[in-house]
Amino acid sequence: DIVGGRITATWLRDAASTVTVHDLNGKELYSVSMPGLGTASGFGGYNDDTTVYWSFSSYNQSPSIYSLALLTEDTDLYWQANVPVDLSNIVVRRVFVTSTDGERIPLFITASRDTKLDGNNPVLLYGYGGFDISILPRFSASRATWIDMGGVLAVACIRGGSEYGRRWHEGGMLHNKQQVFDDFITCAEWLIDSKWTQTSKLGIQGGSNGGLLVGACMTQRPDLFGACLPAVGVMDMLRFHLFTVGWAWTSDYGSPDDPDMFPYLFGYSPYHNLKKGVCYPPTLVTTGDTDDRVVPSHSFKFAAALQYAQSCDNPTLIRIETRAGHGAGKPTQLRIEEIADMYAFLYHALGMGN
Repeated sequence: DIVGGRITATWLRDAASTVTVHDLNGKELYSVSMPGLGTASGFGGYNDDTTVYWSFSSYNQSPSIYSLALLTEDTDLYWQANVPVDLSNIVVRRVFVTSTDGERIPLFITASRDTKLDGNNPVLLYGYGGFDISILPRFSASRATWIDMGGVLAVACIRGGSEYGRRWHEGGMLHNKQQVFDDFITCAEWLIDSKWTQTSKLGIQGGSNGGLLVGACMTQRPDLFGACLPAVGVMDMLRFHLFTVGWAWTSDYGSPDDPDMFPYLFGYSPYHNLKKGVCYPPTLVTTGDTDDRVVPSHSFKFAAALQYAQSCDNPTLIRIETRAGHGAGKPTQLRIEEIADMYAFLYHALGMGN
């Protein structure tokens, strides 16, 4: 944006926002002071303005608006959303985990300041990893509630997204899709090795393409997780292209009709890789009965096959929201009820009441 004779540029650096101000020739004048690791946007205005306004939020900061005095570099908090959770004791850390091929994966860890690295913390690890979508640090009331419950939130910026541009996206698509799962599994192992948690207290979560992520990881490494929450996931990689808008996903997944891609897709398809006699982690599959993006049959079939294959007493459940779709536009009350059920499941599965 060009405001007040200055150019403001918003950058993504290691999956968090940085902002610089330049003169009209492009020379950098200064960097804007950020409140922490988070996501910033805005900085619009008119050419005679000397002050611009911008928004910021993070896992430990509710949506806020700041002012920037372009000539003096001063920033001030203008407005902040009130939330009924004390965020003052919550800390956001960014670490880098070395994946199987040597690439560094940004991992955001959000927890109470006094969290001990004793391997005993309930951790919820979230990921997406696809379709050129960046997973950035933004405020979520439900995630703040999870931390208020005594949990730790970990968010992995795995390949398939756009955190580092085209190479990051292409590094997790088509024949590189297994690398997405490897990145996520490596982050899970790091959390255990670093004493943030242990297998029995590590939950994983993802929705849509992230539901595929959870499904693939729990079928490849059922020994690694204490609870799994695949939501509205793409679970059948051999028939996804036959329903609603599934044909459009071949840009990231490839087509099962392609003889070259078929064995690759079959190799990680969650539905096809469930094996009878394996002890799978406690799992709560969630979907909506009128999802016209990822049709609910993906979740129905996966949940049924999982219940058939399960060889131990770990619960394998499916939660089906009636008169609901893929998630967008879902009423607040239904969102609250769904999250409450998911957290109740995690509370029991990860032994948080013990």
